[in-house]
Amino acid sequence: MRNLFSVKYTLVYILLVPFINWTFSWALIWEILPGWAFNPVTIITGLVLVFRDFSQREIGHRVLIAMFIGLCLTYMTTGADLALASGFAFIIAELVDWALYTFSKLRLSSRVLLSSALAAPIDTSIFLFMAQAIVPGAFTTPNITMSIIGKLVGAFVVFIILRSRKL
Repeated sequence: MRNLFSVKYTLVYILLVPFINWTFSWALIWEILPGWAFNPVTIITGLVLVFRDFSQREIGHRVLIAMFIGLCLTYMTTGADLALASGFAFIIAELVDWALYTFSKLRLSSRVLLSSALAAPIDTSIFLFMAQAIVPGAFTTPNITMSIIGKLVGAFVVFIILRSRKL
């Protein structure tokens, strides 16, 4: 049996899922220019994709169970509508992410970057489209763009760190 320290990334991953969904439900949408607004919380959501990769490294395919636990916590903390939007986006994007991470023979650093690059646009588009019923104005080109860029910047930083460690 694993101790809690050996699954630290998995625990962070599980807790990030409801935390990010909870913050999304109350964060204000910033209007930078007329018609160019975004939700600043979408920038930090890239952490979920990166922590999912590290979680899979810790617990293998059981990462899908961790994803389910995170979604259950989202349901309990934010309600059914946001959990459904998050869950649907996660199921599709995380499975794409999981498949690339599982079947690719690339270095860890490259898998993290490539899996985030594929999953981020899918996750963002689906989630923001469904979440606009909860947060009006969420599904906008600027919000989608800023969210994807935020996710990719986070993944790129992790890529650089891992690459410097020869992983």
